[in-house]
Amino acid sequence: MTATPEPRTPDRPPADIVFDHVVKRYPGQETPAIDDLSLTVRAGETCCLVGPSGGGKTTAMKLVNRLIDFDSGDITIGGRSIRSVDVTSLRRDIGYVIQQVGLFPHMTIAANIAVIPNLLGWSGDRIRARTDELLDLVRLDRAFAKRYPAQLSGGQQQRVGLARALAVDPPVMLMDEPFGALDPITRTEIQDEFLNLESEIDKTVIFVTHDIDEAIKMGDRIAVLRQGGVLAQYGTADGLLAHPADDYVADFVGADRGLKRLSLRTMREIVAPDGLPDDGSGPSVDADASLRIGLSTLFAAGTDSVRVTDGDRVLGRVSLAQLQGAVSGSTV
Repeated sequence: MTATPEPRTPDRPPADIVFDHVVKRYPGQETPAIDDLSLTVRAGETCCLVGPSGGGKTTAMKLVNRLIDFDSGDITIGGRSIRSVDVTSLRRDIGYVIQQVGLFPHMTIAANIAVIPNLLGWSGDRIRARTDELLDLVRLDRAFAKRYPAQLSGGQQQRVGLARALAVDPPVMLMDEPFGALDPITRTEIQDEFLNLESEIDKTVIFVTHDIDEAIKMGDRIAVLRQGGVLAQYGTADGLLAHPADDYVADFVGADRGLKRLSLRTMREIVAPDGLPDDGSGPSVDADASLRIGLSTLFAAGTDSVRVTDGDRVLGRVSLAQLQGAVSGSTV
């Protein structure tokens, strides 16, 4: 008799994370580590926490899964206070990815991914099916399941860490500088892979980084913290770059914030079919390239406009004046 395969647990929808006037003080310190923090991370969005060393970004993230407890205020996930949930159950429902990955060196990749499913009593067949599914999801060959962490590159280990965090399909993920230890090329590759995965995994993510460029790339919203865990500004990357709340935020996002804004939009968004006539001359830029790449191409060629292409089709031309208008928010 053939056994009936166990049904896969339905995907759990992402949930809002709300910080409500949260305060955290460490003994012996005059000022709080987190001071009256209030913000909402909407379900399905990625919130990047950035700030200086000692700004409380990692502390704020660790409050969510109660690795650190807070003194006053509250944090809710899906409308439910985290203090009303057993801490073990809370942590099992939150994926956690750290910079050092934290894989168990004596366990195979499959066993690392299966840590929480084993604790929850999943059957072997269900665990094997989920492991294969996750290896496919993070773009690793299923043959990696039998290898050990030391046999993988840093980027491959980070993918395994991501797979392990997703093992029981948690609605919330916490990521503590997850790509910080990778070389620049691998880091960019893993960042891009995670952005591609976001539409498939549909999680609410708190992502800690010290790198404002990474925050701009990865975050739907960015929370800039001051020294002492005070929220300086919270909003979209474009909002922070266009309208920093004060000099502190302006300095933090960088004097080149106009150029950074160009990385948030694509050439496809500003090219107009009825705009500049195309005479077939000059350099070409793919329609899905960022405006920053378009500007770089324009400068490198020494021209005042570039052609925008989508495969073999020419969509039109974009001028320097249009790129300047995109930075200032005006139309040309």
